[in-house]
Amino acid sequence: MKILAIDTALDACQAAIFDSGEVKTIAFLSHDMRRGHAEALIPTIADAMKAASLAYGDLDRIATTVGPGSYTGLRVGISAAKGLALASGKPAVGITTLAALSAPLLDDDPAVPVVAAIDARHGNVFFHMAGAGHRVLLSPRHASIEDAVQAVSTGPVRLVGPAAPLLAAKWPRQSASAPVAVDARTKPAIEWVARLAALTDPIRSPAKPLYLRAPDVTPQQSHHVPRR
Repeated sequence: MKILAIDTALDACQAAIFDSGEVKTIAFLSHDMRRGHAEALIPTIADAMKAASLAYGDLDRIATTVGPGSYTGLRVGISAAKGLALASGKPAVGITTLAALSAPLLDDDPAVPVVAAIDARHGNVFFHMAGAGHRVLLSPRHASIEDAVQAVSTGPVRLVGPAAPLLAAKWPRQSASAPVAVDARTKPAIEWVARLAALTDPIRSPAKPLYLRAPDVTPQQSHHVPRR
């Protein structure tokens, strides 16, 4: 199965082609950026496809990160995945950003659970906890840093993601176990978006945004045009 994986959820624009039969990443590109995903994504995908010497009809599945992350970035990635899936007649799969952050650490060492965390601002984080076999121990959620730490500090864990240092800084001094490791990577490994997508049922994991909270921006209520 050949999978095109894309990611625009955080501070990067990424694309990869993964062959699940050979368990091999054929091509990948990753550009660090906080803005400009909309302009960068399609050329990045095209370059990855060219490097893999594949046509879109050769793909079996399209995968994208679905959040949590930047609202604008998520819309860009999900829209592209759905458009490519529609044009190619292949399924689109959604992979959470938190799962993609956790996956390489769990693959290296499944013995110690991994907590992936993303800064949600205003003293809050998006986080989840996963263990051996990528089994979700705490589902993705939005909480204050203090509440997140309380939820995950019951035993040895590894922290990963942009908000990993925020959790580590609030770790209770009286806790019997400090975090085993703190990895502050700011983007998921795009190869793992594809790897997870190869194992995921497209029907159960559609390319649908996972926001976990309401947008910070609300529609303007005044000066609206009355309906007729």
